[in-house]
Amino acid sequence: MRDVAIVAFAQTRHTATDSGLSEPELMLPVLEEIRSQTGMRRFGFTCSGSCDYLAGAPFSFVSALDAVGAWPPIAESHVEMDGAWALYEAWVRLQHGDVDTALVYGFGKSSLGDLRSIMTLQLDPYYLYPLGLDQLSYAALQASALGASRADLDAVARRSREAGATNPHALELPAEPGDPVVDPLLAWDIAPITDGAAAVVLAAGDAIADLAARPAYITGIAHRIDPHYLGMRDLARSASAADAARAAGVGKGHVDVAELHACFSHEELILREALGLPDSTLVNPSGGALCANPVMATGLIRIGEAARRVMDGTASRAVGHAASGPCLQHNLVTVLEG
Repeated sequence: MRDVAIVAFAQTRHTATDSGLSEPELMLPVLEEIRSQTGMRRFGFTCSGSCDYLAGAPFSFVSALDAVGAWPPIAESHVEMDGAWALYEAWVRLQHGDVDTALVYGFGKSSLGDLRSIMTLQLDPYYLYPLGLDQLSYAALQASALGASRADLDAVARRSREAGATNPHALELPAEPGDPVVDPLLAWDIAPITDGAAAVVLAAGDAIADLAARPAYITGIAHRIDPHYLGMRDLARSASAADAARAAGVGKGHVDVAELHACFSHEELILREALGLPDSTLVNPSGGALCANPVMATGLIRIGEAARRVMDGTASRAVGHAASGPCLQHNLVTVLEG
């Protein structure tokens, strides 16, 4: 296996409402920052993550390539998932040995439509979708199954808000719990509507030392998935997150920082247990998804934020986590070391 490391990371200043920017305009400042960090204009491989349902247009990822620059022709791919899975594809691509760098990015504008309706479209069309439930309803079912106390949920939400207040990329959110949304979830238990984008650069082999003084080496990466039907799994735990953590080697050393893709307060509690994180691990120092949730980029941002801690020397070993599907159905875990 080739050594692969994250050597650059950038993201937008996320917004809660439509800024009026198109996808290429949203991506361009992020990519310019990436180019400034690395000094590179072209990469051996390019992979992105986005969702046409958010943009309301087919093949929306093609227009975003205008910001990348696809002439002369580039080697490019796309996943209809969070950019974290684009990173996984790029990591696999770098293992082939014929290219040494990869640009990975994800973007999403949730403000353009009704996110609760859009995310419901991912459900099985025959048995789950006709029930009339949406992602908040399923999240409330999971929170009820977990049975966490209101104090535990509030502690997660409050800590996320406090961390997000010092993050210039996070949204400015009320410090109070807000009204009940779906029992037992309050407003601050739920990730906000967010528009934004992020990008990372992966390097392999000799290119790593050329591009970063302190790269974040990917020493483990894996993703696992649970059954789609909620009645076939224990909602109070995440078997796929635990399996992915074991496969990635999370437990092989102390984790200084963990960035978890928890869009609801109770999900952080489930993921902490699934990944076997001790109380000494600093969880979501960026504020996490509860402070900014640009769908299709949130998971990639979690990996990027974890890598940033390794690259700036504040952590020697970090974990970045991404999730997809209802009730933490699909989980990707990345271990990063200096």
